[in-house]
Amino acid sequence: MNLDFLILLIGFGMVAIAGNQIAKFFQKIKFPLVTGLIVTGIIAGTSLLNFIPSETLPKLNFLNSIALAIIAFSAGAELYIKDLRSRISSIKWMTIGQLFVTLILSAWVIYFFASKIPFMNSLDDKTKIVVSVLFGVIFVARSPSSIIAVINELRANGPFTKTAIGVTVVKDVLVIILFSICFTVSKSIVNGDQFGITFLGFLFSELILSFILGILIGKLLNLILSVEIFNLLKGGLIILVGYSVYVFSFFVKEKTGEILTHEILLEPLLICIIGSFYITNYSKNRIEFIELLHTISPTIYVVFFTLIGASLSFQTLIQVFWIAIALFSLRIFTMFLGGIFGVLASKDDKSYLFISWMPYVSQAGVALGLTTIIASEFPTWGLEFQTIIIGIIVINQLVGDPLFKWSINFTNESNLKHKTPDFDGIKDVMIFGLESQSIALAMNLKKGGWVPTIISLEELNDQKNTDLEIISIKNISPESFELLSLKKADAIVCLLSDKQNYDVSKIIYDSYGTKDIIVRYNGEREIYDKLVDLGVRIIDPSLAMINLLDHFVRSPNATSILLGLYKNQETVDVVIRNKDIHGMTLRDMRFPTDVIVLSVIRAGQVLISHGFTRLRLGDTVTLVGTKKSVENVRFKLES
Repeated sequence: MNLDFLILLIGFGMVAIAGNQIAKFFQKIKFPLVTGLIVTGIIAGTSLLNFIPSETLPKLNFLNSIALAIIAFSAGAELYIKDLRSRISSIKWMTIGQLFVTLILSAWVIYFFASKIPFMNSLDDKTKIVVSVLFGVIFVARSPSSIIAVINELRANGPFTKTAIGVTVVKDVLVIILFSICFTVSKSIVNGDQFGITFLGFLFSELILSFILGILIGKLLNLILSVEIFNLLKGGLIILVGYSVYVFSFFVKEKTGEILTHEILLEPLLICIIGSFYITNYSKNRIEFIELLHTISPTIYVVFFTLIGASLSFQTLIQVFWIAIALFSLRIFTMFLGGIFGVLASKDDKSYLFISWMPYVSQAGVALGLTTIIASEFPTWGLEFQTIIIGIIVINQLVGDPLFKWSINFTNESNLKHKTPDFDGIKDVMIFGLESQSIALAMNLKKGGWVPTIISLEELNDQKNTDLEIISIKNISPESFELLSLKKADAIVCLLSDKQNYDVSKIIYDSYGTKDIIVRYNGEREIYDKLVDLGVRIIDPSLAMINLLDHFVRSPNATSILLGLYKNQETVDVVIRNKDIHGMTLRDMRFPTDVIVLSVIRAGQVLISHGFTRLRLGDTVTLVGTKKSVENVRFKLES
């Protein structure tokens, strides 16, 4: 490694670090991360600041090889066959629609209007066909990371969502396989090679050899993952294996070109994706492999997207902007037709007919990776091709996620929690279920300064407890809940059957966003998992008794205080709402000497509190002490 190369590598590393920070700023103004990285690369490249001169870019090609290998590994890791079984028919037909309708129709239209695209105007007919088909293949690629991010953000679940994620991961794998075939054929056409039985035989043999090597790579990765070593070292070995695939493919191409009359062209992307598929479906190390990829991918992508931006010409990007918009519109139209075909062929819900294309708009890693390969192989027109595709991808990233979010909300598959209402100064609690325990709970809470309301599902003939507010509703439904003052509730307690408890919790979660939902669990395991997904606090009476006795044995004094057995002691959670408290440390609060801060919870995380812990608005502070002192501290923090 010479000094010039080392300086180049350090310089590019600094640009990539800056790109990562700039990309985060782009995210704040609702632009995709990829856009920020590409823009940074353009600024640092030859178009503007020339921090990365064009003549140095070939020396950094090894970074592209590493990134492409990781992209292929990530695509293969998403294809877990067992996850696709429930929606296999819909996934199959939607994949066919999105894959072939989009590819064939896009390629045909682009070839027909080739004279309108500047760099295609001077190409011969055979090369125009090649470019058109490659456009079509890139149009089909999708971004699994984007779709997964949206699903996680909205906590989406349902047939539409399952089909969308299934089609995305299947399509990305098929796109790489299809690209491998089309790319090999395209090189032969552009180079003037003759088609025939011999050519097809070589093509078939190369694909079979790539599949076999992919399985061997999968076994090698499985061996690496099985060894007890640091995860950082495992991640480095995965990167090394991916890069080695590209080095080996180049070595085979060079040596067979010298020895034979025909170069053997292995497909590194195909090898990597088959290896990843093997690990995901035929080994016990799937979870660890995915976690390692999630750890190393962000850094790899920052380098990759920044390098792509550095290789672009800003002037060319401006010139082809309107062409990019036209081709973006073409892609949307062909995806729309493909979506209609998929819904009709799979006999899915007809309400999906005009929205089924929306999950597949965003593009990122795979599409950019394939475009980079094309630009490298066909230098005469590849850079213009790459510039147009990147323009399309940027537009796709801007509109893709909002469209997918809209389609999820349209199909009512979003499980996003309703915004938690602001505290109105009164601690309201709604208790569902009229029984002895609910009455006893309400009376205790009332003594503690809460305003309880008991909700009964039965008609009230004689309200014995005149001191408590008891309301009767006909059923558990959004309409019945509108008659209640649930928007001001600070806590919900459910003491009904498990099914009824879940129904209440789901409506509260979707429509009211109450922060604390406490449920008494009665033993239905299927309902338990659903309650966990909603994030409610579950009380199992049998386990609660065992845990209570356990705590009494190990810590009788603390447990007695918690249960209120010491009449003058109290334990409470207080949410900081006093703006004057914001930023102050615990040591500066001058709490009474008989009050102790047990914990501070911020953004769902428990902080180990000490004198230098700074309090923030919205923090939940757990206090223990005498009732009078605790009440004084509560007033100070909440007022």
